[in-house]
Amino acid sequence: MIRHLISIDDLDRGGIQRILDRARSFAEVSGREIKKVPALKGRTVVNLFYESSTRTSSSFELAAKRLSADVVNIRSVGSSVDKGESLKDTVQTLSAYEPAAIVIRSPYAGAAQQIVEWTDAAVVNAGDGKHEHPTQALLDVYTLMQALGTLEGLNIWIVGDVMHSRVARSDILAFQRMGATVTVCGPPTLIPREIEALGCRSEVTLARLHEADVVYVLRMQQERMHDAYVPTLREYAQRYQVNLGRLRDGQLLMHPGPVNRGIELSGDAIDSDAALIGAQVKSGVAVRMAVLYELLVGAPALQAVA
Repeated sequence: MIRHLISIDDLDRGGIQRILDRARSFAEVSGREIKKVPALKGRTVVNLFYESSTRTSSSFELAAKRLSADVVNIRSVGSSVDKGESLKDTVQTLSAYEPAAIVIRSPYAGAAQQIVEWTDAAVVNAGDGKHEHPTQALLDVYTLMQALGTLEGLNIWIVGDVMHSRVARSDILAFQRMGATVTVCGPPTLIPREIEALGCRSEVTLARLHEADVVYVLRMQQERMHDAYVPTLREYAQRYQVNLGRLRDGQLLMHPGPVNRGIELSGDAIDSDAALIGAQVKSGVAVRMAVLYELLVGAPALQAVA
């Protein structure tokens, strides 16, 4: 049983598998007429989001509610953060409510690790700057396991803006931990020099994309780009957009969302049978239920559906 989830490195292969097994139990619960279990009844989960989010924030809220927790949602807009309150003061204020868990998304790398020192609650990193997004990686692994049964021996290509992607870092670690080989691909300006230290390979063209079993496309994060990393988005799309013409039969396609339709992914690819994007979104609630359960209860997976 782990205390916090800040990075995929907090989990070994067995820990990841335990969460996936539990997520399958919760996915079964989500198919029932009454979708709640009493696992966290009487406990409070705080969602503290300093960045805009639709998928992650809504799925964490649903996950906590389906576990019967009380949920407090804090957005930076319209809160005391707008008035200049520091992260530390915000966390200490919220800790007065004795939350069982704080889920945090922040534009600053290391923010989730920092607040561990300021609260007795379990802390879940829902994305910290360009660092990591571990629950996205877990739901990506879960989605692939549901589709293929295993990641052992898979060749996965992660294509696009690797430089600014916290998802890429978490996915590289999680995919490899579950037995896959990972290659990152994108313009040289968007591939961090140190990325191969994570154990992956790198490419700067899509020439060998046909070798991939799974193509994981990343969003161009223009809001994080303060320099000219690519000449124009049109030129980027010409060289790196993944479309049906660049995919072979049998390849699977993933994207963490939101998608810049027509830039990193073509409309025909998004709407094709190869795309698992909808399945990724659907997986989010069950996986985040499993993460909260793992942190706050940690009982055997079979008890999750009791």
